Amino acid sequence: MRENLHRFFRAARGVGVHVSPAESIDAMRAVAQVGVSDRTILRDTLLLTLAKSQDEKLALGDCFDLFFSQPEPREDQPQSDNDDASQDADQQANQSPSSGSDSDAGEGQAPEGLGPLAQMLLSQDRNAIAAAIASASGAASLTDIRYSTQRGIFSSRILDAMGLQRLRDELDELTATNPALAERLRGALDALREAVRDTVAQGLALYAREEAENLRNEILRNAPLARIERRQVAEMRALIRQIARRLRERYSKPRKRQRRGHLDVRRTLRRNAAWGGVPFLTAWKRKHRDRPKIVAICDVSGSVAQVSDFFLLLIHSLHEVVDDVHSFAFSSHLIEVSDILEKKSPEEAMAEIMSKVGFGSSDYGSSLVDFEKEFMSTLTPQTTVIVLGDARSNNLDPRADILRRISERSKRLVWLNPEGRLAWGFGDSEMPRYATFCSVVRQCATAQQLERAVSDIVATYQ
Repeated sequence: MRENLHRFFRAARGVGVHVSPAESIDAMRAVAQVGVSDRTILRDTLLLTLAKSQDEKLALGDCFDLFFSQPEPREDQPQSDNDDASQDADQQANQSPSSGSDSDAGEGQAPEGLGPLAQMLLSQDRNAIAAAIASASGAASLTDIRYSTQRGIFSSRILDAMGLQRLRDELDELTATNPALAERLRGALDALREAVRDTVAQGLALYAREEAENLRNEILRNAPLARIERRQVAEMRALIRQIARRLRERYSKPRKRQRRGHLDVRRTLRRNAAWGGVPFLTAWKRKHRDRPKIVAICDVSGSVAQVSDFFLLLIHSLHEVVDDVHSFAFSSHLIEVSDILEKKSPEEAMAEIMSKVGFGSSDYGSSLVDFEKEFMSTLTPQTTVIVLGDARSNNLDPRADILRRISERSKRLVWLNPEGRLAWGFGDSEMPRYATFCSVVRQCATAQQLERAVSDIVATYQ
C-alpha cells in the first residue's frame, strides 16, 4: 500500500494538488492509523490531510475515485453460454472414436500443465486477475505513461509481464488437442485485453495530466499576451497566478542567514579572546541593503486592454512581496490604485481599476503630468519605477521631459513593453524617445518574459 500511496500522490500532483514531502508523510501516517480496508474512510483521510481548498478537495476526490477504481475483465458471453459450449464439447468428444482421457479436459476443467495465467483466466477469479493486472502494471512502469500514443506499448508490456507468450504457446497446443477449451481460453484472453486497456486508459488519465498541463503551460508561457484567444484567457490568468505565487514563495521570506549576514571569523575570535577563543559571542558581516521601494505605473488603455489584466495581476503580487509599493493606472488620466490592489482580491481589483480608468484612449503626456503634480513625492533615490505600457500616445505630446525628471529622482526606471521591438518607433510609438531616460527597457510580450522581468526587479532587493 505504501507504493500505491506514492503513486496516488503523483497522480494528485497531476490534477493540480500540491503535495509536499512533509504532507505526503503526514498523509501516510494518517492512513496507517485508519487503515485501508474501508475505502470511504481512506478517501476522507486523504482529502483531510492533502486538500487545502475547496477546489483541491473536489479535484482530489475525483482523482481518488479514478485511482482506486479497479477495472474488471469483461465477459463477452454469459456464463450459460460457456456451459453450453462445454456440453457441446462433451458431446463431440463422446461421439469421437478416439474419446478417452481428453474428454475429461473438454468438460471445461483446466488440464494439468497450464501456466498461471491460463489457470487464472479459466478459473474466472476476478480478484486474482485484478491483482495480477495491478502487479504487472507496476512491473511495466505504467506511472511513466505520458502520451495517448503510448497506450499500445504499455498494454503490451503489461500483458507480457503477466505471461502472454506462454499463454499463446498453450493456446496453440490446445487448438490441436482440445478446441473447445482453446476457444474458451481465447474468450477469456479477449476479456483480459479489454481490462488491461482500461487499466492503461486509467493510468493515462492519472499520470499524463501533469505532463499535459506542463506542456500547455509552456505553450501559454511563450504565447504573445496580446494574441491570447478568448478561450485561453482563464488559463492564462491561472498561469499568471502561478507566476505570482512563485514570486511570493521565492522573495517574500528572506532567509535567516541573509537577514543576519555571514559570520565574521576575525571579529568573533577577537571578541572571545578572554575565553580562549571559544565563540561565546559571535560577530556577523552585514551587507547594507536599501529598503525596497517600487512605483508601478500601468497602462490600461484600449490598445493594451488584452494584456493589462495580466500586468495588474503581476502588480498585485508585488504588493504581497515588497512592503513599499505604490501603484498607478492610466488611460487618458492617471489615478493611484495601491489601496485597491492591497485590500481586494485580484479579480475585484482588476474590475474596479478597469471601470475607473480602463479601455480609454491612451495619453501618456497627460498621465505623466498627473503623476508629476500629485505623486512625485513618492520617488526617492531608493525607488525603482516600473512602467508597463506600449508607449503609444496617439500623436499627443509625450512629455518625455517629465519622464526624464522621474528618472533623475529615482534609483532606476524600468520600462516593460508588450509590443515587439520591431514596432517600437513606428506610428505613434514614442518608445525610442522614452527609452533614452530608462535604465532598463525590456520586451514583455509573453508571460515568460514578464515573469523574468519582474523576478529580476524584485531579486535586486534580496
